[in-house]
Amino acid sequence: METIAYGDFAKLDIRVGNITDVKRHDNADKLYIVQIDVGEQSLQTVTSLVPYYTEAELLGKQVVVLCNLAKAKMRGETSECMLLCAETEDESESVLLAPERLMSAGIKVV
Repeated sequence: METIAYGDFAKLDIRVGNITDVKRHDNADKLYIVQIDVGEQSLQTVTSLVPYYTEAELLGKQVVVLCNLAKAKMRGETSECMLLCAETEDESESVLLAPERLMSAGIKVV
C-alpha cells in the first residue's frame, strides 16, 4: 500500500452532507444525478449507485462527501464531488459511508 504525507490528506475537503434530491440520469442505466447539501452550499454528483440503492433510499440520507474533487462531465452532467462508499473488489456491493450519529451538514471529517 502506498503511503501519503499528512499534508496530502489535509488537502482533502471531506464533509458530512445530506442528499436533498435524486433523479435517474436520462441517458445512463446505472447513474443517478444527486444534489447534496454540504452546509454553505449544495453540490451535484453523478454517481453509479443505481444497482445498490433506490431513489427513495438515497433521498434524505446523510453521507460523507469529498467536496474538493475537480469537476468532471459524466454523460453530459457536471459532477462536482464524490460520495464515499465501501465497495467490494468485485463491485457486487457498494455501501455509502455515513457518520455514526446525525451531524449537521457541512461538518468536516478529520
